[in-house]
Amino acid sequence: MRCQPCKKTQVYICTNNDQNCLLCDEPAEQVHPICSSCESELPWLDERCRICALPLPLDGLLCGQCARQRPAFRRVEAPWHYGFPLDALITRFKHQRQWPLGRLMAQMLGNWLAHRFADGLPRPALLLPVPMASRRLRQRGYNQAAMLAEWIAAQLAIPCDTELLTRPLDTTAQQELDARARKRNLRNAFALTRPEAIEGVHVALVDDVLTTGATAQALARLLRDTGAARVDVYCLARTPRPGSA
Repeated sequence: MRCQPCKKTQVYICTNNDQNCLLCDEPAEQVHPICSSCESELPWLDERCRICALPLPLDGLLCGQCARQRPAFRRVEAPWHYGFPLDALITRFKHQRQWPLGRLMAQMLGNWLAHRFADGLPRPALLLPVPMASRRLRQRGYNQAAMLAEWIAAQLAIPCDTELLTRPLDTTAQQELDARARKRNLRNAFALTRPEAIEGVHVALVDDVLTTGATAQALARLLRDTGAARVDVYCLARTPRPGSA
């Protein structure tokens, strides 16, 4: 009697290398659906600010903004800077409902974080996706940050709460504003449904892209003021300052 399941069934999906790369459609020959060539061509973020992950000429430095005033969050972890072809992949996931691309990027971010934890990065007790206003959520139909957070939570065995943070104010989309306007736009924009749930807890915010950091700062300040012990930020990509290479 054969008890070994068929290799085409669900139990073997995580070890099935018979799949094509989602970027070039060539055989991936890896656990995740991306070939080693396409993976190496992603815009990996090597030199960065050691707090906010802003791309810098040298690694391990502080950017001017973090040197002048430390943000409420402790650290940003992002594998890539927001450049080609990752920017196109995020857009296709975020605005064109191409879930496999989002799942692939979440898996790779999860791998990145697992290596960082092994190197000594403190592991959070809770993942919190950046919330979306109700009207915008109805229009889009999903919150891409919540999807990323849930995928990463399952991969890393970290609890995730998609309802703890809310965005009761339907503010202007951040993409339409400059840095100063983004800060004003987010005043009192967020709320906690159960403040006692984060008291003394190390939490990590999850989002797709960190641009000016205004959203992360507003959320981290709310969490810290409510009693969170530490707030980190996990995202797919970090944008450079406007006008920089």
